[in-house]
Parts: sequence; C-alpha cells; structure tokens
Amino acid sequence: MQKSVLIPLPDRDFDVTEVAVPWKVLTENGIDVVFATEDGAMPAADPTLLRGVIFGQLGAEPEPKQFYRALEAAAAFRAPLRWRDVGFERFDGLVLAGGHAPGMRQYLGSEELQRQIAAFFARGRPVGAICHGVLPLARAVDPATGRPVLSGHRTTCLPRYMERLGYYLTAWKLGRHYRTYDAYVQDEVEAALSSPTDFERGPITIGTRGTREDHRAAFVVEDGNYLSARWPGDSYLFAKRFVALLDDAAGRP
Repeated sequence: MQKSVLIPLPDRDFDVTEVAVPWKVLTENGIDVVFATEDGAMPAADPTLLRGVIFGQLGAEPEPKQFYRALEAAAAFRAPLRWRDVGFERFDGLVLAGGHAPGMRQYLGSEELQRQIAAFFARGRPVGAICHGVLPLARAVDPATGRPVLSGHRTTCLPRYMERLGYYLTAWKLGRHYRTYDAYVQDEVEAALSSPTDFERGPITIGTRGTREDHRAAFVVEDGNYLSARWPGDSYLFAKRFVALLDDAAGRP
C-alpha cells in the first residue's frame, strides 16, 4: 500500500529547499505527498530565496530551485487541502518545514495546526521538522500531560548562531526579514524541552551544505519516530532519513 505524507504550509514565505527537497526525495521513493494551507490557497515560497537574498547570493542552491519549479506544476501543490479539513490521522507521516520570512507566522502560530500536530505526534507515527518547523512542535501541547509534545524528546532546530548571523548579514538591506520573532528559535525550543541536554546544536556550519550525494556537512537528530534538522543545508539527509523512518514504521506490527 502506498504511503502518504502531509506537508502543511503557510500561504507564502516558506523555505524553498526545506519543502522542495523532501518532496522530491519522498516522491522518488513512491510516497504520496499531500499539501495543505489554511484555506486551500496555492502556496508560494519566499521569493528572496529564489532570486538571491543579497546581490543574488544566500538564496537556495540551483538544484532545489529546479525541484521547486517542478513542484509548482504538481497537482497536489497547486490544489492543497485546507488545514481544518485535512484529517491528519489518515497520513503515515508529517513533515513540518521552515522558513523565516513574515508570512511564516500564519503557519508557525496557528493554534488549529498545533492541536492537530499534537494529536498526530501522540499516535507515534513519523514526524519530521526542520529549522523553524520545530516551533509548531514546541508550541503544541499534549492534552494528556499539559506539556509541550517535545518534552522528553531530543531535538535540534535552527541554531541561535545561524539565526543571528543571517540577521546580521542582511539587516542593512532586509531589516528584520531574518528574525521571524523577537526570540530566537533555539531559545523557544529549548524552553519546551524536559532538559537542556535534550537539545543538540550540531557542528558549527557556516555556508557548507549537504547535497544529494554528500551528507558530511549535514546534521539531523533522530529520536524514535521524531526526526529534526537545523536548516536547508540538512534537507537531503533529512529527507533520506525520513523515508527510512516511514519504512521502519510500516514494517512494525
């Protein structure tokens, strides 16, 4: 039976690589990928990542941009479901992508999404989150315990040093574009954990990204059925490991 994965998105401003690479890898492995936005509008990625953030630099790499152009033609992307209608429970896996531009707040701050994410997480099915996509998990509350669903789990997310550097490099031109919220992502995620030792920053990475063939610069954290990554440079390894999680879950009784 074909496996299916849900990727909820905001109407605009999500990260090109963190959506297009997992979509490409999942579909290449025969997995059905379904998208959902708040009211069923076709979503659009952060345009600065397509044209280049500063003087054509600091945007998505050529291959993920190529994947994104193919994604824009995909039927599931052009006609997403609505968050309130989607029925999270029917999916085998859930991927929470990131992005830092202002439009991401629609998705990162949605209480409706957080409730559905909490219910899905409690089912023990594979959940993957990358970069800012870890924030909905930090904000989602387990109704059984009253604590964040991340409590008791190990995770990574966009590290403070990466978020700070991105802001300092671009603030002169883009203002607060690279600061989605006043608090750093890492600070909010750490506050949702049971112990500071449950957060894994990963190696210091400045500019070097993992690729389809080379994962040496990439970093992910796997904790049971939960997989997390730091930034777009981890996307290929993240997608590969998420496929393996889905396969493992399908093989369990």
